Amino acid sequence: MTKFINKMINKINNSTKIYIAGHRGMVGSAIWRALDAKGYTNLIGLTSKQLDLTNQQAVNHFFEDIKPSVVIDAAARVGGILANNNYPYPFLMENLQIQNNLINGAHNNNVEKFIFLGSSCIYPKLATQPLKEDYLLTGSLEPTNEWYALAKIAGIKACEAIRKQYGKDFVSLMPTNLYGPFDNFHLQTSHVLPAMLRKFHEAKINNHAPVTLWGSGTPMREFLHVDDLAQAVLFALEHLLPEYLYNVGTGKDVTINSLAKTIQTITEHQGDILWDNTKPDGTLRKLMDSSKMNALGWHASYDLKAGIEHTYDWFLKNQDSFKQITL
Repeated sequence: MTKFINKMINKINNSTKIYIAGHRGMVGSAIWRALDAKGYTNLIGLTSKQLDLTNQQAVNHFFEDIKPSVVIDAAARVGGILANNNYPYPFLMENLQIQNNLINGAHNNNVEKFIFLGSSCIYPKLATQPLKEDYLLTGSLEPTNEWYALAKIAGIKACEAIRKQYGKDFVSLMPTNLYGPFDNFHLQTSHVLPAMLRKFHEAKINNHAPVTLWGSGTPMREFLHVDDLAQAVLFALEHLLPEYLYNVGTGKDVTINSLAKTIQTITEHQGDILWDNTKPDGTLRKLMDSSKMNALGWHASYDLKAGIEHTYDWFLKNQDSFKQITL
């Protein structure tokens, strides 16, 4: 197995035509930076105005005209608990449309390498911790984000089906909770970590006002810096992975309360933290088992505190100009 894994894909080199769907989002831009730094010179990225990924005909024309050799799917409609609760239909339908058009278009146009990105929410709400790849479809999902999860599960299985039936190198990477530069800091649609960063920062400049956070603070979450995920994608690009699904995480988790205190310290907020117990906690714990990727040679490098400091520094430099771009 090790010999198989370490074999480089002969067709891939620095001039290989690689399409990164969602290249302006947090994940896509991190992947672009990682590939550019490694010397890849033929990267393709199109904005939603240039290519509507929910339009099947437009996507098909793109593949016929551009003919990329590799597709990295970092395009999705994403958001936190509030957004998932309030907009279940677009979280399901838009993600299905985007990924189905990309996967089918890639398959029909002889793309041999396809890297599909998902989320840890694909696993059952009550699954044993840490979450293993084998737990997929073994139980009910967390209701607060099941619409997004269902779409991602469909994408994983589509890639697996193509891999099984046609022998193509379609692989799925499931990252844990992500954060980093170009994250979404919109308080109505963002995930917990960037939302906290913005709340504590704004409370600090507002005379250290109290910060109210959802739930009890007791759930535990694992967080991965987006640059570490980008390195995992680069690893998957340059190696033949023997299985169809891999978790990508740090293997360490913290309580939401501990996360809040860390962010409070980093932002230098000195006010009170208030917990709104009328709001949902979500899943009590989501820790990924990333031992399969670790065994192949990929490991996360960012310490959580250092990663948050890096993200906060980016936020401070861009808070007046950054756009709320999702994947």
